Amino acid sequence: MSTKLKTYLSHSNSLVFSIVATAAIFCTYTCMYAFRKAFTVAQFEDQTVFGIDYKIVLITSQVIGYTLSKFIGIKIVSELKAKRRGKTILLLIGISGLSLFFFATTPAPYNIFFMFLSGVPIGMIYGIVYSYLEGRKVTDILVMGLNLTMIISSGFIKTIGKMILQSGVTEYWMPFVTAALFIPLLIFSVWLLEQFPAPSATDIASRTKRKPMNGKERRAFLRKFTFGLFIFIIAYMLLTSLRDFRDNFSAEIWQELGYGDSANIFTRTEIPIGLSIILLVALIKWVKSNFKAFMTIHFVAIAGAFIIGGSTLLFDNGMISPYLWTVCIGLGLYVSYVPANSLFFERLIASFHYVSTASFMVTLADFYGYLGSLGVLFYKNFGSGEISYLDFFKVASYVVSILLIVLFLVSAIYFKRKWKRENADLSSDLNTYNLPE
Repeated sequence: MSTKLKTYLSHSNSLVFSIVATAAIFCTYTCMYAFRKAFTVAQFEDQTVFGIDYKIVLITSQVIGYTLSKFIGIKIVSELKAKRRGKTILLLIGISGLSLFFFATTPAPYNIFFMFLSGVPIGMIYGIVYSYLEGRKVTDILVMGLNLTMIISSGFIKTIGKMILQSGVTEYWMPFVTAALFIPLLIFSVWLLEQFPAPSATDIASRTKRKPMNGKERRAFLRKFTFGLFIFIIAYMLLTSLRDFRDNFSAEIWQELGYGDSANIFTRTEIPIGLSIILLVALIKWVKSNFKAFMTIHFVAIAGAFIIGGSTLLFDNGMISPYLWTVCIGLGLYVSYVPANSLFFERLIASFHYVSTASFMVTLADFYGYLGSLGVLFYKNFGSGEISYLDFFKVASYVVSILLIVLFLVSAIYFKRKWKRENADLSSDLNTYNLPE
């Protein structure tokens, strides 16, 4: 069956492959979120560790583990051979699941170590899954499926976790029980990923060849685009920090907004955001020129920044409801985050015809992104604990929106100039975007 399916997918049209591939991606990453995000819906009220809120310590511990995982993944993901990807995914998520079991069976606060340990393996999953997708004519569509999972599945898993809590399962056992429910689907979806054919000759001609990168090749890539990547990574750190804060403390923010008893609120807010992102990525997909698409990604990110700041301003002035504000700010975040998270590097490599792997830069950017997220966690919880989660989130939204507009504009100008120097005969394409020379 495996051989027949792989042969069928390799000879099928792009629509059939895209549907099967998106389903496999969506299921795989949803299962990963079951191991990572369920515990955040628990509040662990009136529990502290050395005077610090217990849940804050748990979130911080997992994010530290997740960040460490991204650092380790810079080497592992960029050098991982295709034949080892599926087994590596199952091994890493399996270690995370075992850690959740020990979290449930070890008394607090000693179980905090196992929450840290649960984050260490799974930070590499995104980069590995992305490596199945990159370098194809339909990569934009497949990445849309992967990022749609990030948007919808986080809320979906929290809804499942909330329902499990309401059924009587304790807050300590709920993360493991939630994860265990998704093990059969995980095994099937990873098997389905393994049936993907390699990029075709047409894919390679359209998007440039992709291959694992050793340390020397990774350093050469960074030297070639040093300033542009530096500016982008600062912007990405801001985006990741705000997105992660919204994700990790959504239960507390909703509580302050008056929706604390609603289990499905986590899913209801993310569905309209997910549908909007589908439309956005579909529009980018139809930009045929890789460089024009690359520039479009910059200006889409700037538009998302305007939505973040503008919707917060409207909410602060009582012009929109809490629910609409939450949807709008989530939309603005993901309008910026989704193209920047992966399509940025996909189109960068294709624009400059640089033989490499986007999964390396995706993992590297994520490492710095979660360093930023850690910084926000420490600042909020240990430097300004008197500020409510809601007020902190509003102030952060204003600051991030302004900085993102400036940074993505600088990045666009840098890459336009660099592309023009290397593609002088195609400089007429630059007329599409009237940026300073």
